[in-house]
Amino acid sequence: MTQQQSQRPKLRLASVMQLKPGTEQTYKERHNALWPEMTTLLKTHGAHQYSIFLHPETLQLFAYLEVDDAARWQAIADSEVCQRWWCYMSDIMLVNDDLSPKHTSLTDMFYFE
Repeated sequence: MTQQQSQRPKLRLASVMQLKPGTEQTYKERHNALWPEMTTLLKTHGAHQYSIFLHPETLQLFAYLEVDDAARWQAIADSEVCQRWWCYMSDIMLVNDDLSPKHTSLTDMFYFE
């Protein structure tokens, strides 16, 4: 195994979220100006290759990321920074009672490297 292979994230995660109509530009602007503390939080919780794509007809967001460890990644939800981010985004997305984005985790069906 090469050093590069041993450094690859262990898990690939994908989910679908939902924007509210007319908020596409706001969503993009907020992510283009991602808070430095949120960037740090993502990195410290093992996130790599984080991408979010918009389906323009349905306003569904497809999120993909690679993480080092599932438990470490899930712990991000308990952080103050993540809680503030959810609150900040809650006016433009469908959210749960705790303001976390409503999402559906997707099942990994195929991977080609």
